[in-house]
Amino acid sequence: MRRKLAVLAASVIALIATAAAPAQAVGPSPLPLTVTNNTGRGDAVYLYVLGTNLATGRLGYVNAGGTFTAWTGGSVPPTAAPDVSIAGPANGGSRTLQIPRGISGRVYFSLGKKINFYLVTGGALVQPAPWAAGDTNRDTLFDWSEFTYNDAGLWLNSSQVDMLGLIHKVQVTGANGVTTSTGAPVANGRQNIINGIKALPNFASLVQTRSDGTVLRVLAPGKGLASSAFFEPYITSAWNTYASKTLTVVPFADQPGVKYFGRTSGTVMTFTNTSGATVATFNKPTPQNVWECAGNLFAPNDNVVGPIARTLCAALNRTTLGAIATQPSTDASKFYVTTPTNQYAKIVHQNMADGKAYAFPFDDVGGFESLVSSNDPRSAGLTLSPL
Repeated sequence: MRRKLAVLAASVIALIATAAAPAQAVGPSPLPLTVTNNTGRGDAVYLYVLGTNLATGRLGYVNAGGTFTAWTGGSVPPTAAPDVSIAGPANGGSRTLQIPRGISGRVYFSLGKKINFYLVTGGALVQPAPWAAGDTNRDTLFDWSEFTYNDAGLWLNSSQVDMLGLIHKVQVTGANGVTTSTGAPVANGRQNIINGIKALPNFASLVQTRSDGTVLRVLAPGKGLASSAFFEPYITSAWNTYASKTLTVVPFADQPGVKYFGRTSGTVMTFTNTSGATVATFNKPTPQNVWECAGNLFAPNDNVVGPIARTLCAALNRTTLGAIATQPSTDASKFYVTTPTNQYAKIVHQNMADGKAYAFPFDDVGGFESLVSSNDPRSAGLTLSPL
């Protein structure tokens, strides 16, 4: 997760395809990505394509024509990055960008004001972090999507992991002419989310409003709650459930024979495999660990501990751990039904047309994320929804 300055490390920030790359690249390079503005507002729109060159590991930006340029310079304290904004479409219009193959990063978009980016030594980028004190983008209305485009294809998702600012649909069209999309809200979805969060005492502080009355964003719990003490009793209860019975984790839908078995002793949950060997241990997480799937729920990039940690974090956010002893649960009707629960994730999902969102870091467990992909893409798109 990002630290206070939100410095983008050289590692890829968006979803990377785990499948091996094909012998020959598919899809055009660059790939056309069309941004459509349906916000209903007259503000100027600014676009940014920022990311990592997967061949070199260098961080940089992409211009409208699809040329990648690595960042250079920077200092401590950070210095302002060059203005690499691209003029976006007016309300009701569209603008097509070009995305070169071999890039993983973000497409940012802002309304009315440009986004301030900064560089630290070595050309590392400081991302905007309006939840942090003193961030200069606090009063700017903006959001982003994440993408990876490599020889294995395109992966493109909206993200509410840190915040929800501008709800937007993502889509991809493959060589077969089929277009898939996700991330569109229900009618008045953004306002429904704002109203729903404002009505909840434990979550109302997540709504950030500008002095002119514009609601800029709803922060995720890990970014905006002064206290998460209300969630601690649930975590303790769920954790202690497995002192007297076994939690079964089946992390791979296509490998039902791969199972791990968890039991709690004190505050530690220990997992064994089907042979009885211990494979992982987890200390009871704090609420902040749950919101951010970090700390005691840190998921390394391996085939055992990481998948178990992901499953635990998803179950805790959806408050199914304790109630359902085989995880992950994929019955969405059982999610967020307890009190307390992750109301932010609940309300965000309720107001998406297809119910899908990235409302916490491992919301993809069970396939509930707002992601589109194609192994042979021909075009992609982002549509900014009404405000």
